[in-house]
Amino acid sequence: MVTGSTGSYTVLARRFRPQGFADVVGQEHVAQALRNAILANRVAHAYLFTGARGVGKTSTARILAKALNCPKSVDGNPCNDCEICDGIAAGNDVDVLEIDGASNRGIDDIRQLRANVNVKSMRTQYKLYIIDEVHMLTKEAFNALLKTLEEPPPNVKFVFCTTEPNKVPDTILSRCQRFDFGTIETANIKARLAHIAQSEGVKVDDEALELVARRAAGSMRDSQSIFDQLLAFGEENISALDVHRLLGTASDDRLIDIGQALVDRDKAKAIDSFHAALDGGVQLGELTDQLLFYLRDLMILSSGAASVGLLSVAPVSQELLQKQATAWGLQSIVAAMQILSDAKGRMQRVTYGRALAELALVRIAMLEDLVGIGELIDKLRAGEPISATQATTSAAFAEKKNDVASDDSTKAQPVAEIEAKPVSTVSVPADVSAENQPSAAQQTVGVEVVAEVLPDDEALSDDSVSEAKPADGAAVESPVKIVSASVMSSEPEDGSTAVISESGPVGEDAVTVDDSEATTSEPEQTVPEEANAAEVGREEAVSDGVSTVLEAATAVIEAPAVVVSEPEVSEQAPESEGEPEAAEAGVPEPKIPFAPENSAEIWGQVVSEINDMLKSHVKSVSRTAISAPNKLELTLPPKYHFGKTYLEKPEAQSRLQKIIAQLTGVEPRITVVLGEVVATDSKADMAEAGSRQPKRVFKPEEDELVCSVVEVFDAQVVRINPMSGGTVDSE
Repeated sequence: MVTGSTGSYTVLARRFRPQGFADVVGQEHVAQALRNAILANRVAHAYLFTGARGVGKTSTARILAKALNCPKSVDGNPCNDCEICDGIAAGNDVDVLEIDGASNRGIDDIRQLRANVNVKSMRTQYKLYIIDEVHMLTKEAFNALLKTLEEPPPNVKFVFCTTEPNKVPDTILSRCQRFDFGTIETANIKARLAHIAQSEGVKVDDEALELVARRAAGSMRDSQSIFDQLLAFGEENISALDVHRLLGTASDDRLIDIGQALVDRDKAKAIDSFHAALDGGVQLGELTDQLLFYLRDLMILSSGAASVGLLSVAPVSQELLQKQATAWGLQSIVAAMQILSDAKGRMQRVTYGRALAELALVRIAMLEDLVGIGELIDKLRAGEPISATQATTSAAFAEKKNDVASDDSTKAQPVAEIEAKPVSTVSVPADVSAENQPSAAQQTVGVEVVAEVLPDDEALSDDSVSEAKPADGAAVESPVKIVSASVMSSEPEDGSTAVISESGPVGEDAVTVDDSEATTSEPEQTVPEEANAAEVGREEAVSDGVSTVLEAATAVIEAPAVVVSEPEVSEQAPESEGEPEAAEAGVPEPKIPFAPENSAEIWGQVVSEINDMLKSHVKSVSRTAISAPNKLELTLPPKYHFGKTYLEKPEAQSRLQKIIAQLTGVEPRITVVLGEVVATDSKADMAEAGSRQPKRVFKPEEDELVCSVVEVFDAQVVRINPMSGGTVDSE
C-alpha cells in the first residue's frame, strides 16, 4: 500500500496492527482482563507487559490508551473513528507519550518526565506514558521514578513494555500489575497471514503460509515481516518453493530423505542428500537448524507425545516421521540430537562449519542401537543372552553407578528372596602384568567363576565363604560361594590346539586353578545360568576388557546381600603364614607411625610428594606438631596470611590428608596457624647497634679528593663537620 504524496510504502506490520482488543491474536486473557478493568473502573496506575518480540505488547498499550480516552467507546472497546483514536494510533497524540527506554534511559530523562507528570492532560481524560524496552533504563533512572510511580497524579497511567522482565528491579515490579504475553500458535499466525493475503489480493498456497508461520516461531510481527518480503519477492501466485528460495531452507522432502538415511545408517546417502541440498541454494546454518528441529520432532513422537505439533515438516508427514522414530528408538534419537547440537554450537565460531556438519552426520549414521543399563540388567536376570557390544555400550552409560555404595547394600536379604534369584556367572580375565608377560598361548587365558548367592545365615559365617586360590597359591577371599570354575584359553599363535578345561562343580573347599585344568570337589545342587564372556584382546585390550566385564557383572548382581569382587591373582606367594590379617587382606602397613616424635619426618615426606604450586606453601611451614591422635597442627611465619588461606582450602586439605594417610595410615584433621610476632623497641635496638659500631676517624690529609681540592684552589681545611648520625670523628 502506497500512502501520502511522497509515495512512501507502509509495511504490513504497521498497516495490519491491531486496533481493538478483539484484534490482538493469541492474547485473549490480557484483552479480557483490561476490558473488564475499564468497565469496572478498576484501572491500575501502572502496568507491566512482558513477552517475546512481536506478540502485541505495544499494540495492546495503545489500545488501552484509546479505550480509556475514546469518548465513543462501547463495552471497553475504542471506536477507532474519532480524532483521539486516530491520533493515538498514529503515535502523535499529545496526551499519550511513547518513550523509547533504550534511547531515553538516563536520570535526566526521568527528571523531565517527572516535571511533566503534574501537567494536566490537554484534551483527554487520562495522560499515558508508554515506555518501551523499560529494562534498558539505568539504576539511577529507576530510583528516580520510584516515588512518582508509587503515587502518580490521578489522571496519569504508566504502561511499561519489556522482553526481559528479569532486568527490571523488584521495586518497580512491585508497583505494577504484570501481564505476560505468550507466543502465538502457528495456526493463529497462519490464519492472520491468510487474511492479510486476501486483503492484499494475492494468492498464496496453503503450504507457503504454513512455512512462514512456522518460521516466525510464535512472533506475529516476524511472520508479517517475512510475508511482506515474500510478497515483494514472488509473483501473483506464491508457492512453497518461493518461500524456500527466499529463506534459504530445504524442502520437507529433502529433510525426510536425510532423516531416512540417518535412520538406515546409510552414511553415503546422508552425505549425498546433504550436499544436494547445499548445492540447491540451501544455507548451511538454516539446514542445520532444520535438521535439529527434525530430530526434535522424532524425539517428541518417540516419547509418545503425538499431539504436540511438528516444527520441521508439515503435519501431513507426521505418520512417516512416526515410523522413523519407532525404527530408530528414543535412545538413538537423543544421542543424535546431542551430537548435532554440539556441532551447531561449534559451527558459529569456526570457518569450517560444513566439515563439522558432515562429521556430525557421519557420527549419527554410525550410532548403534543404544540399550539402557536397566534393560540390560533385566535381560541378564532373565537369562537372555546379550552381545558384547550391548554390554560395553550399556556399561558406558553407568560408568559411575558402581562407584557409589550405600550402607543398605550390605544388608542381608530374606532367605526366600535370595533362593529365588538365579545363579550369576562372572568371567574374570587373567592378570597380565608388565613384569610377568604371559606366553603367546596364555595371553587370553582367564578364569571363569560361577558364584552363588548365600543365604543370611551363611553369608555371615566364615565356613560358608570359600577361598579361590590361583595357581601361585595366593589366597583370595570371596563373599560368595564358588559353585564351579574353569579356565578359558585362546588358540596359540603357533597353531597348536589350546587346552580348554571342562567346568565342574566345586564345593565350599578351596579351588586350585592351574594353567590347564580346574580341580573340583563336592558338587552343589545348583544349575548356573548362561552368561556371555567378553572377548579379551592382546596386551593393549586386556585392561579395557577387564574393566568392561567387571562393570557389566557388578551391575547385574544388584541384590543387597551380594558383593562380587574381582579376584586378585598375585605373582608371588606370601612370605610367611604368620603375617597379620591386614597383610592378608591386601592393606599396606603404614610407613611411618603417626606419633609426635615423627611429625618432622612425616612432613618432610609430604613435601617431597608434592610437585605443583602447593609445594611452595607447604615448604613455608616453620613447625609441625601432632597434638592429638588424629590432629596435625601446621605453623607458618607471622606474615604468611595468604599461605594460611591457601592451605585451609578444602582441595589442599584433602590432598594433604590423602598423602599423610598413605604414609601413616591415619587421615588427620589439619589446622593451620600463624606464629607469634615478637615485639621489639626498634629505636632502642638501633641506638644499641650504633653504639656497638666503632666510630670512623676522618683524616683530611689521607683523603685524595680533599687533597686535590686543597691543591687546585690553594685552600686549607678550617672545620670538619661530623655526619648526621654522629658516627664520624676527626683529629
